[in-house]
Amino acid sequence: MSLKIFKSYTKSTRGTVLVNKINLWKGKSLKTLTIGKNSTGGRNNLGRITSRSRGAGHKNKYRKIDFYRNKDDLKAKIERIEYDPNRSAYIALVKYEDGIFNYILAPSKIKIGDEIISGRNKEIKIGNCMPLSDIPEGTNIHNIELSPNGGGKLVRSAGLSAQISGLDENYCIIKLGSGEIRKVINTARATIGSVSNNDHQNIKIGKAGRNRWKGKRPSVRGVAMNPVDHPHGGGEGKTSGGRNPVSPWGQSAKGLKTRKNKKTNKFIISRKKRRI
Repeated sequence: MSLKIFKSYTKSTRGTVLVNKINLWKGKSLKTLTIGKNSTGGRNNLGRITSRSRGAGHKNKYRKIDFYRNKDDLKAKIERIEYDPNRSAYIALVKYEDGIFNYILAPSKIKIGDEIISGRNKEIKIGNCMPLSDIPEGTNIHNIELSPNGGGKLVRSAGLSAQISGLDENYCIIKLGSGEIRKVINTARATIGSVSNNDHQNIKIGKAGRNRWKGKRPSVRGVAMNPVDHPHGGGEGKTSGGRNPVSPWGQSAKGLKTRKNKKTNKFIISRKKRRI
């Protein structure tokens, strides 16, 4: 895919850069693989806001993606590549030899008509899915399971890929895009290649309305609020907040570690790199 750069005919097109979707499927998604999705407006089952600055946006349906890729030894053909409003990556509609249709995450550089397959001892080819023990060192992978038959959990966003660095007894050492190096049991599965839509990182929204279509509402600065609403609020004249950046509930907004799952610490060899 290429980038679509707009000329500054109007204020809303000045600086706008989008991804050109000319090669994607232009029809509707497959009805049997879509379900309705209600807009929560960032509220939980009690009606309380748990995620701020969300609401409205364009209606869309959820596409059921096969993250398991467990139809072993059955060839599948790429029927079409589609846009998915629920994720940054593109999705591919595949048809298996037994006539079953499924949506999968579309790998980068895959084309309509290509054949893919899942299972043990398969060819190292973009789109094929297999256990980590069958994948050679240095291969780029995505949609990685953390436990066997648990479905892909890691490396699912646009343009991402991880790399196999080596083996350690029953575990495979994987280097993630963030710089984190961790161990994953070698019977878990992964898909060969990187995720599609690598140009997603170059998108420039261009206007506020495009974020509203996505259901993103404006975010108000804490220093613009009253003291009752935010720790940074209040003060005489224009102030800087008077303290280190915090959330509305007083939690540090920079550098505070919130990871609580200590059971899996033993699988992490090296933490992700900090941004400077």
